[in-house]
This record gives sequence, structure tokens and C-alpha cells, in this order.
Amino acid sequence: MIGAHIGRISEVFYDRLFAAVPALRTNLFNRANQANRTQQQALASSVAAFATLLVKEQPGDIDAIMARIAAKHASLGVPSGHYEIVREHLFAAIAEVLGDAVTRPVALAWHEVYTLMANSLIEQESILYAQAGVAPGQVWRNVVVAEREYDGAHAATLFLQPTHGERLPAFLPGQYISVRVRVDSGGEQIRQYTVARGRTPAEWALSVKRVPGGLVSPILVDRVAAGDHLIVSHPFGSVVIDDAETPLLLISAGIGVTNSMAALQHLVARNSGRRVTVVHVEHSPYEHVRRVEFSALGKMLPSAQLHLRYRAFDGVRDDGRTPLTGVALPSDAQTYVCGPVDFMRAIRNELVEAGLPPSSVHFEAFAPGSWLGLE
Repeated sequence: MIGAHIGRISEVFYDRLFAAVPALRTNLFNRANQANRTQQQALASSVAAFATLLVKEQPGDIDAIMARIAAKHASLGVPSGHYEIVREHLFAAIAEVLGDAVTRPVALAWHEVYTLMANSLIEQESILYAQAGVAPGQVWRNVVVAEREYDGAHAATLFLQPTHGERLPAFLPGQYISVRVRVDSGGEQIRQYTVARGRTPAEWALSVKRVPGGLVSPILVDRVAAGDHLIVSHPFGSVVIDDAETPLLLISAGIGVTNSMAALQHLVARNSGRRVTVVHVEHSPYEHVRRVEFSALGKMLPSAQLHLRYRAFDGVRDDGRTPLTGVALPSDAQTYVCGPVDFMRAIRNELVEAGLPPSSVHFEAFAPGSWLGLE
């Protein structure tokens, strides 16, 4: 019953939550995602997916979902106390939407589902904070922009260095950091971007694509200059490139190239002889972020094959060709995909049809809840 109405419940929940704690709307949650309702849909999808997996007794799938959400929360500095705030307003929303239909047994059952979900996230986030060496929620640090380079037609790369002699934390290929920016409409907004190696070991590199109508990306791309300071989080992320010796397949589109970049940098730094197949799709060479370095990294790896596709991200051409046409797909490859959700979904379907195990295909997506149904 509650599952069938979770979409409407999510909308009422956010209205109640933001009325009670306005700072969450202005400083934590993505306002654009609130406006287009994707944040509400993400909550609905996550709760429903968690409940479904509990019923089906699929702990492996639950663990994967919780690890993703926990990493996102840790990168935002979410404290454990927020879960009780969410509980209060979520169940008030359930009561408002369903009224007397919410019997005591039903309410108790969903309280149990929420408690299991919250406790799982709190436990995992506590571990992530401990591994980062920070107090729970205290993930933020100041960095200085050493240089800003326009990168492609609609993007810029920011080279970040520590302040006051501090060292920037190490990160794993595929992890991301959050950036906290004061926006023109008031308050702050937080966005997450894949972190890559900079020009020196002391730097992070952050490539940002300008989103039309966006609140944060135009500021980072067009206004932030060398010498400016930014507030960023510790690196987090559960979808990281492993160091196995099995073949590696990296597939990206658009700004998703940053994930493949971080992986290639990591492999070059390790002098890896791992067999690597790289496929990147971009509308044109002019829009290809980090194009020169990307190609150079591919050439530094003796067992790497690089396939560049300058075309739309729309999956299948009129002649039936896809981004993977002509690419040898090792059956034992670990595959990492990053790009627009429709692109990733099409790629996943093609890989599974080609015989790759679904469990070997991993995705990173930054839209809320957009990875649900991909893995």
C-alpha cells in the first residue's frame, strides 16, 4: 500500500522537511533536482527498492545499493542525526497521504524497513568517516585553484592544491569529491565531480562541464579563477577500478570521460600491463574534455586499445552501428561505464546481450537515484 503511493508520499515529505528545516533546501539538496522532481523520485525509488530486496532476501543487491548511497551521503557530510529528522517527516507524510489506511501493523512494518535502511547507512557512513580520518560529517576542507583551463567547448579543468602546507588525501580511481559553492540566488549548493590526478602529485584535477541553466557548473567553468579558494569534501565513492589482472573495459560519454581518465592515470602510474579497452563517445573533438592527455595516456599503456567515437550519444545509428561496433569485448572483462543515463542503459543492454555477466558491468551516475535499475 505505502509502496504504491511512495511517489506522492515523497513529494509531501520534502515539502514538510523543507518547511521544518529550510537550510536543507538551500544548502544541501540540489535545487534543480527538486524543481524537476528527480530528487523526490530518487527517494521513492530507493525506499521501494530496499523494501523489495528485503522481501526477496537479496543481501548482495542491498549491499550494493547501500554502499552507493552511503558514499554519496558521506561526501555531503550527512550526520547520523539527519536520519531521525527524515523519519519524523517521512512518516508524517505517510499519515497525511494515506490517513486511516495506515494501520498500526502497516506503520510498524514500514518503521522497521526504514530503521534497517537507516542503520545500514549510518554504520557504513561511520566506517567511511573513520577511514577518511575525520569526525562524522566533518569532510570539508579549503583548497586553492592553482590554475583554470578551458577544456573543450563547454568545460573547464580546475587544478586544485592544498592550503597551509596540508596534503590532499589520496583517492581511488573512480572516486569523486563534493564542491560547495555560494550561488547567486542565495545560500550554497553542493555538486559532486570525479577527481583525477593533477599536473603534480600535490594537485587534484576537476573537470566540469557547463550545464545550461545550472546553478553551480557555470560558476566553476566561467567565474572561478586561479588564486580563488573552494570548499571541497574528502574523496568518496564505491564504484572504483580494481587492481585485478583481468581485462578492463572503460566506456564513457561526454563528461563521463573523467572516470576513464582517472582509471588510465592510475594504470600508467602503476606501469600496468593490464589489457585495457577504452571506448569514449563525444559529439565532436572540440567538445572532448582532456582530449590530448586522454589519447596520450592510452598510448602509454602497452596493452591498451583506444576507440574514439565522435557522434551523438543516441545508441544506434540508422546503419545499425553502436559505440561498441567493431570493439572486441573480452568475456572476462571488468567493465566501468560513465555517461548519460540513457547511454549507460543502452551500453549495459548491449554488453549483456554480448554475453558479459551483468555483475561485471559497473556504473557511476551523478543524477539522484539514476543508477537504480542499471545494475
